[in-house]
Amino acid sequence: MWLLVLEALAALALLVFIVAWTMSGRRRVQEPSTDEATPGDGKVRDPEQR
Repeated sequence: MWLLVLEALAALALLVFIVAWTMSGRRRVQEPSTDEATPGDGKVRDPEQR
């Protein structure tokens, strides 16, 4: 019986670790902002440039 409780606690600890790892405050590296044209501003974007 104690083995089942131990296994359930290990599974719960693993779940909490995975959730904490994926929800952590690590920031992704942001791409440099580009001066993108907005509709109606008269600018023409180069289709080659992304």
